[in-house]
Amino acid sequence: MKTALKFAPFLCAFFFLNVNLSLAQGSPNYDGGFKFQLNEDGSKYLRVISWVQGQAQYNFDETFDANGNENSNLNFSLRRARILMYSQIDKNFLILTHFGLNSLNSNSMSPTGQGDGSQIFFHGAWAQYNLGENHSIGGGLHYFNGISRLNNHSTLNMMTLDNHRQAWATLGLSDQFGRHVGIFAKGKFDRLQYRVAVNEASASSLDERTPDAGGAAVYNGRALLGSKKAGRTYGGYFDYQIFDQESNLLPYKVGTYLGEKKIFNIGAGFFMHPNGAVVDNGNISDPNLKGEDVFIYAVDAFYDAPLGEDGSAVSAYAIYQVADYGKDYLYSVYGTGNLLCAHLGYVFKGDLAKTRYQPYVSYGSHSYDAVDDNMKALGIGFNAYLSGHHSKLTLEYRNEVFGDVKTNTLTLQAMIYL
Repeated sequence: MKTALKFAPFLCAFFFLNVNLSLAQGSPNYDGGFKFQLNEDGSKYLRVISWVQGQAQYNFDETFDANGNENSNLNFSLRRARILMYSQIDKNFLILTHFGLNSLNSNSMSPTGQGDGSQIFFHGAWAQYNLGENHSIGGGLHYFNGISRLNNHSTLNMMTLDNHRQAWATLGLSDQFGRHVGIFAKGKFDRLQYRVAVNEASASSLDERTPDAGGAAVYNGRALLGSKKAGRTYGGYFDYQIFDQESNLLPYKVGTYLGEKKIFNIGAGFFMHPNGAVVDNGNISDPNLKGEDVFIYAVDAFYDAPLGEDGSAVSAYAIYQVADYGKDYLYSVYGTGNLLCAHLGYVFKGDLAKTRYQPYVSYGSHSYDAVDDNMKALGIGFNAYLSGHHSKLTLEYRNEVFGDVKTNTLTLQAMIYL
């Protein structure tokens, strides 16, 4: 009986979100969303996308606050609230603006909405110039990243509850929430798509540590060594598209097409930040601080295809990533070492105009040079697509183990995007 009562709030949350989303769903026919044509043939337009992801999370493990009081097992949060707009007034030019907030919860809220955690900020703002039909250049605060598909992942159409955290390999270390200020080029040669960029490294970093003499590296090279030595980053991602070709208009990689396309891509990418990491060599007769190059590369494969005419489909992805952040680097989930992760999902057959269901499983293992333990994460989830990705519920159990630290969570996410 106690166990049932323990889960009652979570079940109530599930019912509440399910009922309200059903009422707010509207027509199952998305029909292009908010797109405003500025001329008769639609070549000039303004496109607006808005989405909200709300979560209820149950933590099976006991946790305590700074005063030693036990935290609640069930918590609610606003995972994402975003608005993205892009416009084209000529076939040769495009401008994009993307803003919103992330992970608003009881700890990040502020009394008048003016705290750091409550703030809306830019996730992107760039201008793009087309060089013919298949190639473009641009600049600004952009998301044309290197390394892998996951490092360019869209948050609108993930199959899993969220991205594998280590795959956003520079988030907060050299950039602003996965976006750099710089210039980019992107396009395709037949079936080979590419994106490359030269960017400014952020002068601020989540890693604000000072290196210890003879110790491990820290990642704040621009702040400690200056912009001349550590001010630039370089990245690129290339994928060969064997079957259907994906759109390359925007940088956001789709998580799953639910069988609407037949996709099989093989990709490879890199990220390089000369002198991005810093070590203290402990040599008094020589300048103590020395830069170390950050270099990350990965290979990956993505398969997403229908299995017949009945609406069933399969989605699979795998990545192997090698990261060198400097000598024995370890900070939060980031560290010099190797990452291997994959996920697999199956969409049950059914009417495309009605609710569709997709169970999935994901697994990731990250080894670190600095420690003997691997970080391992297992996710088992279930998606209910009420209107494709435009209105869906995701329920996921996740188990993470890193040394003696173990977490077990059950999360329900409700998402609508228009």
